[in-house]
Amino acid sequence: MDNPDRNVTDVIRRDVESSWHRFLDVYEPLRPELYRYCRHLTRSPWDADDLVQDALFRAFAKLGWMHETPRNARAWLFRIASNLWIDRVRAAQAKPEPDAERSSSREPRAVREAAGTLLSRLAPQERAAVVLKEAFNFTLEEIAEALSTTPGTVKSALHRGRGKLVEPADEEAAPPKPAILDAFCEAFNAGDLERLTSLLLDTTEIEVVRVHAEYGPEAAKRSVFQGMLFGMRRVADPARIVGLDPSYFATVLAKVLPRVEARLHRGEWLLLHWYAHADGEAVRAITRVEADGDRLTRVRNYFYTPDVVAEICAELGVSFRSNGYRYWKPREEG
Repeated sequence: MDNPDRNVTDVIRRDVESSWHRFLDVYEPLRPELYRYCRHLTRSPWDADDLVQDALFRAFAKLGWMHETPRNARAWLFRIASNLWIDRVRAAQAKPEPDAERSSSREPRAVREAAGTLLSRLAPQERAAVVLKEAFNFTLEEIAEALSTTPGTVKSALHRGRGKLVEPADEEAAPPKPAILDAFCEAFNAGDLERLTSLLLDTTEIEVVRVHAEYGPEAAKRSVFQGMLFGMRRVADPARIVGLDPSYFATVLAKVLPRVEARLHRGEWLLLHWYAHADGEAVRAITRVEADGDRLTRVRNYFYTPDVVAEICAELGVSFRSNGYRYWKPREEG
């Protein structure tokens, strides 16, 4: 069917959205620990955040065809994340490695790391077993449940894997800062939406990670960039803060526009979004960009990803604040 009934589709979308947020009400408290586990596996905060979200999506879908709810939600989520990661590593290992020039200039850092020395030394199941035991103190039985195997196999994997998990030294030279980042910062800090959107291609994807995505300059100007620059003003109006937890924004000086600056982190240039607060400035979001010459081809804003923001800011030694994991909460039925 080329054009499904839009009214029916919209009803389904609203039902799915409501179910998804009810699911998060129950399972989201496990997200910080799940992120920490995925971070150990992937060695990249960006890939860890993606893996957490994919695991939650998979868990949400699986609940629809399970006869009984999981007895151990924590182990169940860890098992889903483990299986997704192991499948990805195996798929990556099965592909021919890209040439050196492509690896250094086009591939995300996490992909290069996943194909590096560490994973060639440690099998995926061994690594997962070691992390669950050493970092999360799982019992052999819990690890077996999380990895869909037996305690005996876990014991063997731990024996083989211990001692192999050594982080290699990062000797990668710092890349030069792309000129377009300076252009983005200048336009953003001037509050100039027109100049900011002129940096985009018609096909550019602009995303608030896990929340919203748009394509092209006009959509960005109406939505994502508008929110980046002026979104905090809504927290000053009690009538407009519906869907946001006010406790996260208690000290924000909402009338002061945020500013952005480029910072180098682990070989990648990032954009840090600084917001004014009654007790000083703090980073509340991080943006990653991809560019082709003097135009941005992809913009990903990490605003509702407190685990990622906390980790990056801690490593950079800058202050940060959390916005929570989502902006929409189901209203209580009256």
